[in-house]
Amino acid sequence: MATKFPKFSQDLAQDPTTRRIWYAIATGNDFETHDGMTEENLYQKIFATHFGHLAIIFLWASSLLFHVAWQGNFEQWIKDPLHIRPIAHAIWDPHFGKPAVEAFTQAGASNPVNITYSGIYHWWYTIGMRTNTELYTGSVFLLLFAAVFLFAGWLHLQPKYRPSLAWFKSAEHRLNHHLAGLFGVSSLAWAGHLIHVAIPEARGQHVGWDNFLNTPPHPAGLTPFFTGNWGVYAQNPDTANHVFSTSEGAGTAILTFLGGFHPQTESLWLTDMAHHHLAIAVIFIVAGHMYRTNFGIGHSIKEMLNSKSGLVPGSKSEGQFNLPHQGLYDTYNNSLHFQLGIHLAALGTITSLVAQHMYAMPPYAFIGKDYTTQAALYTHHQYIAGFLILGAFAHGAIFWVRDYDPEQNKGNVLERVLKHKEAIISHLSWVSLFLGFHTLSLYVHNDVVVAFGTPEKQILIEPVFAQFVQAAHGKVLYGLDTLLSNPDSIAHTAWPNYGNVWLPGWLDAINSGTNSLFLTIGPGDFL
Repeated sequence: MATKFPKFSQDLAQDPTTRRIWYAIATGNDFETHDGMTEENLYQKIFATHFGHLAIIFLWASSLLFHVAWQGNFEQWIKDPLHIRPIAHAIWDPHFGKPAVEAFTQAGASNPVNITYSGIYHWWYTIGMRTNTELYTGSVFLLLFAAVFLFAGWLHLQPKYRPSLAWFKSAEHRLNHHLAGLFGVSSLAWAGHLIHVAIPEARGQHVGWDNFLNTPPHPAGLTPFFTGNWGVYAQNPDTANHVFSTSEGAGTAILTFLGGFHPQTESLWLTDMAHHHLAIAVIFIVAGHMYRTNFGIGHSIKEMLNSKSGLVPGSKSEGQFNLPHQGLYDTYNNSLHFQLGIHLAALGTITSLVAQHMYAMPPYAFIGKDYTTQAALYTHHQYIAGFLILGAFAHGAIFWVRDYDPEQNKGNVLERVLKHKEAIISHLSWVSLFLGFHTLSLYVHNDVVVAFGTPEKQILIEPVFAQFVQAAHGKVLYGLDTLLSNPDSIAHTAWPNYGNVWLPGWLDAINSGTNSLFLTIGPGDFL
């Protein structure tokens, strides 16, 4: 008799009801509950699923490139990014009647299409893509990359290639490889792409597979690099009159620290971003040597967490930040839910920061003038941030209930949090209730007085702290007259700004009313 689905649970496989199917789908990814699961096997399965996840991501990215190349208007859009609407894909729906067909036949298309508000056209344009052929090439490359990851996932499930539990729990080795290899080398590769492909394309010089090996990104070549005269790479940047994707007003610099925005595209300077990624690469490749592995150099994380020495040599403390961290290394390293909780919280916070910075300091050409795309991307990333942080709470709770060992964490920060949980939860509760009720009541009051024809009775509370942050960075609308919004302040007059080295482009851009940079905030933004 053939084994019934699911193979991972004999109890479910023998269930005569449809519960067998629904429960199996629900617990398919809950590896910990599967029959015969060991700790080592659990780590191996999770590791293999990461390759499958990466393959799905690359397949998804490949599909975007493919559908735009096939059904989009990328080559038309790049000729006039401000006025032509970018097409995501065609709509083939047999239920569309004549009115729907006419309504969705837009953006110069001859059939119904969807407009894209994802910003991918702006991204591809900024990184140097110019033709549908290049989009197709990128799609095929990502498809092959996905196949490689699927193979890698399968390979690491074979007995000969399954990593051991000790390999998974070697935190220092993993950190070094991820810091140097994942973040460092990938940032270096991206800086290389920006310097060798994106910046020349932004200056009207095509660089492709046919000529990238014999097209130097800088007239001086590698001579300044080997002679230590690195400042040459920052000389002669693009002028304020540079027309993006043409040689008009273009310079030769490849690594700059201009600050501000490109006046035409109102996005960050590509040469600044290349410099940023190169710097990140250097920092992370150095950081990849920070933790002690087989070579006797670097730090032991366990020793650092257990240490009671203070910041000043010879002084004593309870631990990092003068708080006891003893026992945390093993607690963290032996609980997947603790790890997942911390990682989800960190990634969720970073995603929320991405949402903010994507519109306040847009990196992609002309995207700051596309309000719908900016609003969509902001909402998208804040939603993802919310889901990730929710996951952090869920897995953190599983850790507390199931994995936390009171003996191992005696007297450290985890025990302190646990001992104060009533005070922490009650304070968070009343703060949330206070803010929620008062915000809602404020808006209800304002709606009522407007409805009764007395709008002057509204209670309009300005978000002064957020406005102060914007004013400090140079937004003059609020009249707060502080730091960069005050031309007499030290922020204006100190070196290097006394010569207006970078301020004009920055101040013009964030005070312009025709882009998403530093959107004006007011009473309605408390929601």
